[in-house]
Amino acid sequence: MLVYDKEITALLVIDPYNDFISEGGKLWERIRAVAEANNCIPHMLQVLNAARNAKLRVFYAMHHRYRPGDYETWKYVAPVQKAAWVHKSFEYGTWGGEIRAEFAPKPGEIVATEHWCSSGFANTDLDLQLKKHGIHQLIVIGLIAHTCIEATVRFAAELGYEVTVVKDATADYSDEEMHAALDVNLPNYASAIVSTEEVVALLSALEDLGAHVARADSRPSAATSMEIQKGLHQ
Repeated sequence: MLVYDKEITALLVIDPYNDFISEGGKLWERIRAVAEANNCIPHMLQVLNAARNAKLRVFYAMHHRYRPGDYETWKYVAPVQKAAWVHKSFEYGTWGGEIRAEFAPKPGEIVATEHWCSSGFANTDLDLQLKKHGIHQLIVIGLIAHTCIEATVRFAAELGYEVTVVKDATADYSDEEMHAALDVNLPNYASAIVSTEEVVALLSALEDLGAHVARADSRPSAATSMEIQKGLHQ
């Protein structure tokens, strides 16, 4: 049975840039068909809100935002980086390189340093930030399934994290790439691959438990109740 401990569990949101998930974004038309078919963006927001309501910590793993001069002096540039160079994906200082407004981090939520390729852990402070906050379990949402989601989940497993992937809170350029990521590759690394409905139910249970504990903590102890009653009759 899938169980989350809110003290050690965090939501990891990957690349919620306008270029990916907003109308007019440079990459939106490429993922639109898959993203609209599985309601990816509404589901991402639903999971994010459920995590916040349950008082889980929220972390962001954001792709490097293109800046003029990037890659030009590099000896080796990976194909995915060449594509970012050509298209100026997530360009710094532009609307496309901003986090979509509904997904903007709230105070206390942590944005890791930007990753240059696909893994949110490679050459960033994400692992350090998670460890400093005592996190061992990750719930992962965001873009896109066969690159940044898959690379980050693989790396997380290598580092010893237990990972849940929310399968309808991610998208890809095609059904084939979604299938490769979610059905072929990620089951080797993610401890659970679940729907938004499933993970929101689990997070809602955490929220309800927290509210119950808070109410219990606010009740006066037996000794305190006796003192209150004693005072009323004096």
